[in-house]
Amino acid sequence: MSKKVVLAYSGGLDTSVIIKWLAKRGYEVIAYMADVGQGSDFNTYKKRALATGAVKVVVEDLKSEFVKDFVFKSLKADAVYESGYLLATALSRPIIAKGLVRTAKKEKAQFVAHGCTGKGNDQVRFEVTIKSLDPDLKILAPVREWELKTRSEEIEYAKNNNIPIDTTKKKPYSIDVNLWGISIESGKLEDPYYEPDEDIYQLTKGIDKATAEPAYVEIEFKAGVPVRLNGKSMDGISLISSLGKIAGDAGVGRSDMIENRLVGIKSREIYEAPAGWTLLAAHKALESLVLDRETLHFKDLVAQKYAELAYYGLWYTPLKEALDKFIDETQKNVSGVVRLKLHKGNCAVAGRKSPNSLYKKELATYEEGDVFDQSLAKGFIEIWGLPYRGSYKGK
Repeated sequence: MSKKVVLAYSGGLDTSVIIKWLAKRGYEVIAYMADVGQGSDFNTYKKRALATGAVKVVVEDLKSEFVKDFVFKSLKADAVYESGYLLATALSRPIIAKGLVRTAKKEKAQFVAHGCTGKGNDQVRFEVTIKSLDPDLKILAPVREWELKTRSEEIEYAKNNNIPIDTTKKKPYSIDVNLWGISIESGKLEDPYYEPDEDIYQLTKGIDKATAEPAYVEIEFKAGVPVRLNGKSMDGISLISSLGKIAGDAGVGRSDMIENRLVGIKSREIYEAPAGWTLLAAHKALESLVLDRETLHFKDLVAQKYAELAYYGLWYTPLKEALDKFIDETQKNVSGVVRLKLHKGNCAVAGRKSPNSLYKKELATYEEGDVFDQSLAKGFIEIWGLPYRGSYKGK
């Protein structure tokens, strides 16, 4: 009986080596590639996979589904992990895992495989998702088990087995790319005191090379989803791509984090998400205009939990599904236009407007037209502070 396995294949170092490693152990390897906007040369990688030992390569275009059902759901939630990570890689894993399961069923494969390490978060994201969708599939994780202990040893293995790769010992970074952003780790970045070289960045310009003049953008939302950029209607893919170029040229969108991984270790991570940070700033500005205080404050708590669920690989879970329902309810009135100023790495809200605005100038103004009855404040303060009168016993 043949041992057929569907491998989540990226064309990078780990998964390229895995094809050969599994093939040498008697597996029929089907390389599965999900297009989530990483800009890969899929034809080249397909040829590489077949030349390395894969019996078949499956490529699926999942960009629209990725944006609609993962990226924009996360945006509506305002989800950011530990204040610096917009979850680009984390959001792509459940949709890729879903594609793996679908392909395994179609190809009648008993196994699926991934190239994640035993130290990382992605192993959890893939495996928890796979088992939630099909608990009978067997999962292979060669990087956790094989004899290759370092990336340098993997590079040597690739060289000795004529496996074409892009990684070199001089620039041994691990880079994951999709439409929402880029994750960069490993190599020199493992020293948390080391300043990243400019050549690692792909989506953003450094402050010294960013556009000299400020760039103004207008983003229109409908029920929490961005639908127009600078007055032009766009689908999600086009809007993210166009906005990412503008924001990236202005130097917006970099994060340098010491991050708490799910497995309990700290990791140094570099992220780029120019469109993501710009859209998040705009979305939160619009929410501040249209959501009442208690909903807005409670949603901040939900945003943190939502980010944790995505980061921890718990996308297909009852809590995540319940939070989506709450978030969708909060987004019904999040429609309007936000104007932002992008300049030398800064993203500042310049203005916001909405037909559902709760802002009332006649209540906020200190000028003519003020209708706020300030005489009511005294009674309000008396009642508000009543439980605390004389309560403080400190020195």
